[in-house]
Amino acid sequence: MIPVSINQHWLATEPSCRHVHSPNCNHRPDDTEINLLLIHNISLPAGEFNTPYIEQLFTNTLDCQAHHSFHDLEALRVSSHVMINRHGEATQFVPFDKRAWHAGVSEFNGVKSCNDYSIGIELEGADEIAYTEAQYQQLAKIARQLMVQYPAITVDRIVGHCDVAPGRKTDPGSAFDWNYFYHCLESK
Repeated sequence: MIPVSINQHWLATEPSCRHVHSPNCNHRPDDTEINLLLIHNISLPAGEFNTPYIEQLFTNTLDCQAHHSFHDLEALRVSSHVMINRHGEATQFVPFDKRAWHAGVSEFNGVKSCNDYSIGIELEGADEIAYTEAQYQQLAKIARQLMVQYPAITVDRIVGHCDVAPGRKTDPGSAFDWNYFYHCLESK
């Protein structure tokens, strides 16, 4: 198994990750400790995979006329630190020391504005569609390295978007097997 490494807040490009810079980020508040890992899912259009649209959304180049479901995305400015596609290939959009715009209105353990102190990882998927083995393996490798690089991220501080925005968000959904993910996280 090829390890993942982090250099200056970016995942190493070889062999594990592509870098595509998103403008949808800014500085974290001063003296902010990165201490939360949020797991999300995304597919564009909903339930369709292996399209160019997620990357386009995160880089503000999405043609909102390309699909009827994109109309409400017209002025949306969002990003994630990392997206893992169905093949387990990772793309990093925002360096980990910057605030990516992934959580929206959110709160964890009484602390609001999760974007300030979290890292967001998107899995290409949908709430009710099983994730792939390659995605679990890549997510576990990245999470292990993040826990080394940012030791305030502990297993109990790896949560779903649904946990920080209940009632508003449901991802990563019922298809995400948390027990299996924890098993992968413990396996080296």
